[in-house]
Amino acid sequence: MYGRDKEVEAVQTTLLRRTKNNPILVGEAGVGKTAIVEGFALAILRNQVSPKLKNLTVRSLELSSLMSDEDGGFIVKFKKLLRRW
Repeated sequence: MYGRDKEVEAVQTTLLRRTKNNPILVGEAGVGKTAIVEGFALAILRNQVSPKLKNLTVRSLELSSLMSDEDGGFIVKFKKLLRRW
């Protein structure tokens, strides 16, 4: 993962905190959010993360898919998504 090591490490550091341990990546399209998540997932597969994180499941959420008013709107779709996870 060329050039994203610092950001991938920041995700890991955030996940290892006792509190406030939910990393959220935001930014304009094309800045590398997906690449950071993929880099972190790859680090898990390569066993290059803390032992506390080695069995994590990485999930990605595209908020724009929840924003339409179809199918009950954001809250209904978000609750349905959480039940599936």
